[in-house]
Amino acid sequence: MNKINEQILNRGVASIYPSREYLKSRLEKGEKLTIYLGIDPTGPNLHLGHAIPIKKLSEFQKAGHKIILLLGDFTAMIGDPTDKSAARKQLSRKDVLNNLKGYKKQLSKIISFSGKNKAELKFNSKWHSKMKFSDVLSLASQMTVQQMLERDMFKKRMNEGKPIFIHEFMYPLMQAYDSVAMNVDGEIGGNDQTFNMLCGRDMIKNMKGKEKFVITMKLLEDPNGKKMGKTEGNMVTISDKPDDMYGKVMSWTDEMIPIAFELCTNVEDEEIERIKKELSGKNPDFKEIKMRLAREVVSVFYGQEKSELAEKNWQKTFSQKEIPDDVDNIIVKPEDLLVDVLIAEKIVSSKSDFRRLIEGGAVVILANEEKVTDLGQKVKPGVYRIGKKRFIKLSFK
Repeated sequence: MNKINEQILNRGVASIYPSREYLKSRLEKGEKLTIYLGIDPTGPNLHLGHAIPIKKLSEFQKAGHKIILLLGDFTAMIGDPTDKSAARKQLSRKDVLNNLKGYKKQLSKIISFSGKNKAELKFNSKWHSKMKFSDVLSLASQMTVQQMLERDMFKKRMNEGKPIFIHEFMYPLMQAYDSVAMNVDGEIGGNDQTFNMLCGRDMIKNMKGKEKFVITMKLLEDPNGKKMGKTEGNMVTISDKPDDMYGKVMSWTDEMIPIAFELCTNVEDEEIERIKKELSGKNPDFKEIKMRLAREVVSVFYGQEKSELAEKNWQKTFSQKEIPDDVDNIIVKPEDLLVDVLIAEKIVSSKSDFRRLIEGGAVVILANEEKVTDLGQKVKPGVYRIGKKRFIKLSFK
């Protein structure tokens, strides 16, 4: 099996349905497959969570297969209930159209929309907006209420007495029909989308008698199991400037380094294994390895030259303690709590915001690179970095 097919089957992959052997067989036969990734434009910026399956899609494109980026301009108005403890706020048509304006430019950093095997951009409003109520009822007959209630987030809401709205049941049906409407061979998505994608696999089998493979990708998560995304407020966006992207990656925890190399960089598998061994050995240089990670992530979107410049800028700003000249100097009392001072100065919005920052190692006293870990920590004099680029100086009277 050639190297690109080996990468397709393994790099960053969580599961393959109906099986790895099924997809391997089709790849080795030299078939030209049609694969798609669906993205709902719920915000204006794509992030690294999106980039992971997009990179997998680009592997198919490089191998000569037809790839489709499906923008869910219709399904985004319904709202995917996946992993949500409450119904999403429904977006208007205007909101959705505004969100997706910059998507093609962002996507172009990973996949190609030109040349002989150019990627195709489609919108699912093309078929969903034309459906009659009788068509929707026909789709609804494809699934049972029992199947829907097997979903973890629905079970949890039922147990907590929280409402489940009928339109949320409709979402996986509408996403499933996308596979039928485009008559695809396969679909790619995060492993949190497994239920929705397998609904599509069942539907195309029932309606067209066609087998569809599904590739679920591993998720980029922090040590607490939270996805790096819009909802969690810790995302690295594809449109971030190189300096910002580099700095955000450097703020990740050490535990995220191995999976981030696998999912977010183009570093060869053999080299990643070497890095993993180094990390598990005696006295690994986490900072140096994470600097390489940040450099590799930036280079995916901006190239090597800009990634090296971002690293130099980061070293100048953080490693050499070169803080802004206009940093605010706040007079505090020794008994003051750091969280209360930061809320009063509007550096953080709440105690939960502060807790999220310290759990991510993002509140640092620069004098000795001491990370604040205690929600009830009292103030110490010195310059603090809050998040990526916010600074505040605290002084006793």
